[in-house]
Amino acid sequence: MDTIPSRFARQASLLPDKPLFLVNRGGSYQSLPWKQAHEAITALSLFFLDQQIKPGDRVLILSENRPEWGIADVAIQSVGAWTVPIYPTLTANDLEMIGRDCEPVFAVTSTTEQAGKLLEVCRAAPSLRGIVVIEPSAQADPRIQSWSAALSRGRDAAAHLVPELERRLAAIHSEDTATLLYTSGTTGEPKGVMLSHRNLLSNVDACLKVIPIGPQDVHLSFLPLSHVFERMAGWYLMFSVGASVAYAQSMDTLPQDMVAVRPTVMLGVPRFFEKLYARIQEGLQHAPPLQRRIAEWAFGVGRTATGYLTSGRPLPLRLAWQRHLAQMLVYRKLQARLGGRLRFFVSGSAPLSKDIGAFFYSAGVTILEGYGLTETSPVIAANRLPAPRFGTVGPALPGVDVRIAEDGEILTRGPHVMQGYYRKPDATAAAIVDGWFHTGDIGHVDAEGNLVITDRKKDLIKTAGGKFVAPQKLENAFVMDPAISQAFVYGDRRPYCVALIVPNQEQMRRYAREQGIPAMVLSELVHDPRVVAWYWARVQAKQAGFASFEQVKKIALLDAEFSQAAGELTPTLKAKRSVIAQRYAALLDRLYEASLP
Repeated sequence: MDTIPSRFARQASLLPDKPLFLVNRGGSYQSLPWKQAHEAITALSLFFLDQQIKPGDRVLILSENRPEWGIADVAIQSVGAWTVPIYPTLTANDLEMIGRDCEPVFAVTSTTEQAGKLLEVCRAAPSLRGIVVIEPSAQADPRIQSWSAALSRGRDAAAHLVPELERRLAAIHSEDTATLLYTSGTTGEPKGVMLSHRNLLSNVDACLKVIPIGPQDVHLSFLPLSHVFERMAGWYLMFSVGASVAYAQSMDTLPQDMVAVRPTVMLGVPRFFEKLYARIQEGLQHAPPLQRRIAEWAFGVGRTATGYLTSGRPLPLRLAWQRHLAQMLVYRKLQARLGGRLRFFVSGSAPLSKDIGAFFYSAGVTILEGYGLTETSPVIAANRLPAPRFGTVGPALPGVDVRIAEDGEILTRGPHVMQGYYRKPDATAAAIVDGWFHTGDIGHVDAEGNLVITDRKKDLIKTAGGKFVAPQKLENAFVMDPAISQAFVYGDRRPYCVALIVPNQEQMRRYAREQGIPAMVLSELVHDPRVVAWYWARVQAKQAGFASFEQVKKIALLDAEFSQAAGELTPTLKAKRSVIAQRYAALLDRLYEASLP
């Protein structure tokens, strides 16, 4: 019976001395082999048995990415319990809701401070009996014990508990629930999604049929393992093929980590690629004239070559020579910043701008965009090598059925579809009808069989004139401008659309200096009429290709980025549209008070 623990154990027996994890300790990356990881999983599993954790019990993981995260995940499942991953950035209110809903009996946290967050909200989860802390500091709560102590206690109990562990492992069925994941709450209160071993491993196997990853690969992980995309593709998929997983120290150190690890594959979200693109464009602006002209020529060559490569046509001899020269002069410098041996990125979680995908491909950096949801384990469709179709998320995975409903909603059916929402039978029945899961996304299938996502059904703006606008298309267009960091389009039941624009502060201040605008604090600069007019001209240029009813008619500049800390972004950097609209309600209202420009 193929389950997550059995698959891991099988690989560990085949690759005992191969590096599974790579972790930065003391300034350099060190490896942890499969055998050592498997021994830790066994010891922690025995500890959980010693703590009387039963099949079906819920065990939280509240930690940043690290080897112990994956070890705890497999150990929890080895005793038949359910892993409940929690984003380490969640607020106390979110933790209370999750604790009240799933009634966890145990938790694994990265630090004593994270454990303290759980203890503060224990009134919502009186079922919580204990917490294992990976990096403990001084504490007096008897419910907390260290990771090392838990492993030691598990090893001490091996003599009488190994038979029970073997019985538990043998009793796990592929249809049993492996994990309970709470949705990010972009469209309302988070719901607990129940995924089975079969759900997740069927998705792993389907992805491996179309995306070539093998034991020689090294994945650099920086997206949160609490999210199903990184968990399935960056953990289960990687260990299924014997690949190594390195963990970035933080988002701030990611550029240095890429150079140190030299990954061959990486997962990302659109915001990551947008920021990388913006830094490249900003670098070009500051480059000496000759260097800038060479780079612009090289990217032009890349754009021309992209048309040939993505359509399967051979490059003309002259273009092939130019592309080789561009690689030597320009592309390899960008590739070196990514470690020098990256074969491809995979992008998920939100729509990727078509232009950004094409830009990186033109420079020899391939981004394979995929699509899915927590409820679908998560991947439904994905682009393929060697010729991704930018602006689409590629064809459906093998064994995954997709159809488009009459109203344009994307429906899917197959082994990847969740078991249901925890303790929410009505929500489950509404989401899965006759075996088809209703994604809530709007899209269509193009002539080549590629799925094209238009927008979230709930995000579609219906103006007072009855026209539907997909805000993410406009937002993706706006952030292609290096002077724009973030954008939020608004206009539901309003006469027209408007936008909140978050400037790239450095670009905005540079413009102000060039125009002789006196130095002023950021909150004043975003209201200066000359600065606003400059941004309005840039917005108009980016939306020129959109229909008149889609275009924003007014903008306001903000002096702070949307953030997780403010509750405006999910941990995977998707906008919580209702939160942003509510927070800036007064400003948005003012944009409708005066006449149009």
